[in-house]
Amino acid sequence: MSRAPILLARTTWAPHNGQMAPPMNLSTDLVCFSHLRWDFVYQRPQHLMTRFAKHRRVFYIEEPVDDSTEGAWLEIMIRAGNITRVIPHLEPGTDRISANQQQASLFKNYFRAQQIDRATFWYYTPMAIPFSMDLLPSRVIYDCMDELAAFKNAPPQLRGYERELIARADHVFTGGHSLYHAKRNMHPSIHPFPSSIDVEHFAQGRRQHPEPEDLQAIAHPRVGFYGVIDERADLELIAEAAERLPEWQFVMVGPVVNKVDESSLPRLGNIHYLGAKSYDELPVYLSHWDVAMVPFALNESTRFISPTKTPEYLAAGKPVVSTPIRDVVRPYGEKGFVNIATSPQDFVAKLHAALQQTDDAEWLQRVDQYLAGCSWNLTWQGMAALEAQAEDALESQSIVLFG
Repeated sequence: MSRAPILLARTTWAPHNGQMAPPMNLSTDLVCFSHLRWDFVYQRPQHLMTRFAKHRRVFYIEEPVDDSTEGAWLEIMIRAGNITRVIPHLEPGTDRISANQQQASLFKNYFRAQQIDRATFWYYTPMAIPFSMDLLPSRVIYDCMDELAAFKNAPPQLRGYERELIARADHVFTGGHSLYHAKRNMHPSIHPFPSSIDVEHFAQGRRQHPEPEDLQAIAHPRVGFYGVIDERADLELIAEAAERLPEWQFVMVGPVVNKVDESSLPRLGNIHYLGAKSYDELPVYLSHWDVAMVPFALNESTRFISPTKTPEYLAAGKPVVSTPIRDVVRPYGEKGFVNIATSPQDFVAKLHAALQQTDDAEWLQRVDQYLAGCSWNLTWQGMAALEAQAEDALESQSIVLFG
């Protein structure tokens, strides 16, 4: 197909409390390339970028949407908190080479218009490499939160782009210790930053809240899960546990992604799919569960994950039962914070044991002491300090993106 004409940008506004956050002209901007939509689920990128945005402009670049009928263009959503969300729109059927060319041109024009210079490029997806690196970032950070190449339907080019990204990066961060050990020899400055926790937010789960309407008809005991329901979920385990415990209610909160056929979801009478909930709603739902679970399958997509939900459940004071995911076993299982189940029968037994743990004050005190050192603020501070080292190395240089 012929290359579509390139339009510069269109702007939509996302006000907060009726007002727009004032623009800030900081000397060092941060441009984040992410495979996750900003408004899908609130997780690692959102936690970190909102903290960075208190000190500089942050541009959150999402993957393109193939829905344009009039050429390539950028949707710009200026959000409260000094964050600008940028979504490329391309024509349906645009091949990968043309898509990269169009995005490179779009962002070159947009960055020039925004007077972005001496920017840090912060990558969550290596797939942004082909259209972004010619924009000459002054620093490159790769925050490898997951082994994306192991996920279902991952692009075949991803591993090659990741190697290029690691070679260009000033620092590489990993979302857990397993992922760190797998990649530690790939870069001289690689650092593990495991899943962290907003303790105050999830500690609200220890208080009494009005029961959400979609929970009111669900009996106790309740075992709950929240998160994206995708190829990582062990649906057979959930079904078998529900069959073995017909008096228990299994509450599943979160979106079902298109990689999972909804017809494949177990449909027993004591399994309840409540759909996606907002980040602010999660502690409310947690407060009405008896036990929380991490029912992940052991496969390539879960080999290196460090589920953020684990410390969030614990901050809400909920006993947790998990399959033996490496970064849950260590440290949470080894410290006695989480019950690790190695089979469906064991999972059922551990659910019974966890139900007796709800009044264990000594367990909860140890959990709280551990979580005090796992905050997103501390994670952000550690990352920012390492980025500052790269910044110091540039002080004697004069690097501008579009000189």
